[in-house]
Amino acid sequence: MTDTLNLLMVEDDDGHATLLRRHLRRAGLTSDPVRLRDGQELLDYLTYKTPWTERRPLDSVAMILDLNMPRLGGAQVLERLKADDRLARIPVFVLTTTDNPAELDRCYALGAAACLVKPVGHGAFGDLVQRLGTVLMHAWLPGEQALPHHGR
Repeated sequence: MTDTLNLLMVEDDDGHATLLRRHLRRAGLTSDPVRLRDGQELLDYLTYKTPWTERRPLDSVAMILDLNMPRLGGAQVLERLKADDRLARIPVFVLTTTDNPAELDRCYALGAAACLVKPVGHGAFGDLVQRLGTVLMHAWLPGEQALPHHGR
């Protein structure tokens, strides 16, 4: 079980991001997720590029990743994350509107921890996010491995 969960939320839709934050708080998550708006912004964050050059490595980290985003989509992000030994250990929970089995299978093949299809109704969406938040708070999650020049 983790004392402080550092959650990276990669979501381009402001409404979905707001709902995610609200329901994660209802699940008991005390720290605010780091919101990144697309896959490229996430990769910049994880590789300490501007404006994140001075951030500290996260002690316990997981990620909620949308699939359909501008610039760099979720499947491309998964490919890059899982190909990098330093980043591959971060558990990635894909949260998407697609229910295409081929696309979801591809996410699993690329290393997703789980694929969650966003329900249409706000109540069902909230329930799903709250359950995910509860699971994450009770899971042992790995810490981020810092780049050589960003030691702990």
